[in-house]
Amino acid sequence: MRQTTNTILMIRPVAFRMNEQTAVNNYFQEDIQLKNAEINAKAQEEFDAFVEKLRAVGVNVIVEDDDILMDTPDSIFPNNWVSFHENGNVGLYPMFAENRRRERREEVFARLEKEGFKINDIIDYTTAENENVFLEGTGSLLLDRVNDKAYCALSPRADEGLFIEFCEDFEYTPVVFTANQTVDGKRLPIYHTNVMMCLAETFSVICLDSIDDKKERKNVIKNLKADGKEIINITEEQMANFAGNMLQVRGKDNKLYLVMSQAAHNSLSQAQINIIERHCEILSSSLETIETCGGGSARCMMAEVFLPKM
Repeated sequence: MRQTTNTILMIRPVAFRMNEQTAVNNYFQEDIQLKNAEINAKAQEEFDAFVEKLRAVGVNVIVEDDDILMDTPDSIFPNNWVSFHENGNVGLYPMFAENRRRERREEVFARLEKEGFKINDIIDYTTAENENVFLEGTGSLLLDRVNDKAYCALSPRADEGLFIEFCEDFEYTPVVFTANQTVDGKRLPIYHTNVMMCLAETFSVICLDSIDDKKERKNVIKNLKADGKEIINITEEQMANFAGNMLQVRGKDNKLYLVMSQAAHNSLSQAQINIIERHCEILSSSLETIETCGGGSARCMMAEVFLPKM
């Protein structure tokens, strides 16, 4: 099994804006006083520059355009509705916001098959939406594909029962905990695991302070250390700058890169940067509009493709 891939699926936005349906429990979103058309134009600029940077180092980026008729403001974050696995299986996930459910499109699978990838089976969890039960893909699930472990911070968008079901279906050992952030003086669950934690081949970037329960925190540390991961701890302030929302990918000649936004990069201390650079190179791009309105960053924009070739 591989932990990192050279192929990334990304969805170019056509109607990006602040999604009012996700803002209820995504405390990273902020309203900016711009017309939606302006917001979308800025998001497209950031998206295109980001794709260009990834391709420049040899990452195979498959870009699919969003469909304007769908009115899907968050389609730029495809990792929440789908995951692609080495055995040719695809996971399809139940989404909290109703307008995000329209992001699940058959065309995306057709495109991957056209690119020469093989899809064997689709494991579909979306009927859980009828029970108001959610598990938002690799936003909720952090997969250690080599060590067969899945990390999940429980939240209104990550149901424990469904997470355990996923682990049984895909043969992962579950590591469950709750991660919180301070909102108006209260500790509230962080909406996605991949905002507070990133899992790379030989290290993990994680906001340990967000795991309030000491026993849960110890358990996460124990699992990471048992698998030989160096732990790079970030502060809650760095997490608010999306320093947890990173993804390790492979470029030309199998070279490893840790991909993040400019804001995340800027928030890191020199000591943290030095540790990361011992493991791999950093690649960052400005995603200011996408982060502010969408409440998601670099990691959320990239759906990793591990499917076998035909």
